[in-house]
Amino acid sequence: MPLLLASTSRYRRELLERLRLPFHIARPEVDEMPREGETVPAMAVRLAHAKAAAIAAQHPGAWVLGSDQAAELDGAPLGKPGQREAAIAQLSAMAGRQVRFHTAVALVRDEEALTTHDITTVHFRSLAPAEIERYVDAEQPFDCAGSFKSEGLGIALFDAIESTDPTALVGLPLIAVTRMLREAGFDLP
Repeated sequence: MPLLLASTSRYRRELLERLRLPFHIARPEVDEMPREGETVPAMAVRLAHAKAAAIAAQHPGAWVLGSDQAAELDGAPLGKPGQREAAIAQLSAMAGRQVRFHTAVALVRDEEALTTHDITTVHFRSLAPAEIERYVDAEQPFDCAGSFKSEGLGIALFDAIESTDPTALVGLPLIAVTRMLREAGFDLP
């Protein structure tokens, strides 16, 4: 049964590879701008489905896995910083606070769709400006929502992580993904 990952994220690719299922990668062309009045969780779910549906439309009969992650601080979305100054600003704003990460997944084939949404709460410890700069310079997390890599040195920025799935924070909640894939007919242990 063909499976496509509607993402060029190396983090999502590496996570999906853990399941030892053959899959192909496709780049979805989806406008990721928030809509007026849209909540952060709703945006993540909408974008995960839109990414999967865009690729599924090009590959009839194939199952397509789409995912999106959005960080939320005080109800406002935090995107990928893209550059050093923005990463420092994000981490400074999150220091000593709790940030919610919404990771949504959609598995789409033709008119069929399965979706899920995971919430991970990250408790940032108080961070001095010099600590933030050292971290950003060491890991350069410019392509990560929230400006850190929890699977790397970013773990040193936290007091705690609350999650039902430790892979969700990296970008693909594998517990939910395996449940969805089994429901779609894939053989997994």
